[in-house]
Amino acid sequence: MEEVSLFLASIRDIVWGVPMIILLLGTHLFLTYKTRFIQRKIPLGIKLSVTKDENTTGDVSQFQALTTALASTIGTGNIIGVGTAVYLGGPGAVFWCWITGVFGIATKYAESLIGVKYRVQSKDGRMLGGAMYALERGLNLKWLAVAFAFFAMFASFGIGCATQINAIAEVIDTNLAFLGMPRLYVGIFFGILTALIIIGGIKSIAKVCASMVPFMALFYITGSIIILIINYDYILPALKAIITLAFTPGSVAGGLTGQGIIIAAKFGIARGLFSNESGLGSAPLVASAAQTKNPVRQALVSATGTFWDTVVFCLITGIVIVSTVMKYPEVHMMNFQNGGQMTTAAFNQIPFIGSFILVISLTIFAYSTILGWSYYGERCAEYLFGQKAILPYKITYIAVLILAPVLALDMVWTVSDILNAFMAVPNLIAILLLSSQIAKDTAFYIDNIDHHHEEELYVVDK
Repeated sequence: MEEVSLFLASIRDIVWGVPMIILLLGTHLFLTYKTRFIQRKIPLGIKLSVTKDENTTGDVSQFQALTTALASTIGTGNIIGVGTAVYLGGPGAVFWCWITGVFGIATKYAESLIGVKYRVQSKDGRMLGGAMYALERGLNLKWLAVAFAFFAMFASFGIGCATQINAIAEVIDTNLAFLGMPRLYVGIFFGILTALIIIGGIKSIAKVCASMVPFMALFYITGSIIILIINYDYILPALKAIITLAFTPGSVAGGLTGQGIIIAAKFGIARGLFSNESGLGSAPLVASAAQTKNPVRQALVSATGTFWDTVVFCLITGIVIVSTVMKYPEVHMMNFQNGGQMTTAAFNQIPFIGSFILVISLTIFAYSTILGWSYYGERCAEYLFGQKAILPYKITYIAVLILAPVLALDMVWTVSDILNAFMAVPNLIAILLLSSQIAKDTAFYIDNIDHHHEEELYVVDK
């Protein structure tokens, strides 16, 4: 078994090596250029996310589609993942994580646009879309469409389910040990809860996510702001360290060791890519269910997901962690065993309730990811095997959810990482091959939005 784990780890290191990071980051930069820096339209995207698109076809509102996508992307990576980036790459990794999110907005926008543009309506009136439909209908690449759906479906069991429920069980074990709750009970509880929610399909999932995401965001940010108030004198030094050490070959600042440009960039970019999922092709699966007439409009809404996830959440977490370690220079980073311990140390500064805030935040973040990915996997299963596959998929998903807390998940993480890379490649091919169409649709919408009623701005050139 150890040999299998080592073999899989070597594959993961290859597929998530420098070529993949260059491909993803290069796509971010290329699409930023092709869309004429679509990031400048984030305020419009935020406005549209809370503005109903009247007389439209779709299963959920644009806001519900956004919050379901956010539920899937805002997870343990925003809390533990940033700590891991700082632990492995130094404070400079926070800068590279943030800059990856800024440029990743363009890729999230592009993949959502083609996901909605080439969506189809099922016989029972549901809207189905995503990278597989863009590959099949937009590029006539059915075999790549099948490959994307296959890898995404299996990835949902790992990165979307098993690893998340295991994180919940771990944080309850560590911080609420006095409860004496067996890990299997955690799986059973969340398994029953999830079954009750996902049985209702996307409308039920979206309704829960639309209620959960604003609360979990406010709860976590409030805790972070309290820490930043406690660390007030160290905020500016932390920002200086984050920026300086992102470009310094290696130095020491306030107890923090810069790991060098290459290492900081490697771990910062990697964590940023994993956190916001821009380029993976996951968010378009739910964006395609949104009630909208115009793919560009929904793409602008979806793009705000990367803004909130990485540009806001990951940056706040990064400043919280770096300022905390700078405040206590006697506690050198290497005294921590992992990034999670760094994040825990930061929140423990809040008297009495610090660990409680962290437990609640991690639990809600991870559980919302479980709900969102259940829909992603369901859509892929239906694409591959038809509507008859939906119930078996849901039963399998719940079974994994119940059993995962008691399983050793190192191998699951590894396989999930590999499947995510295999998801990304077909999705990126679709985006790049359709980039001229994306640019054309974008220019038409943006250039005309100030001169016409928005409902007239259909994108019909398919």
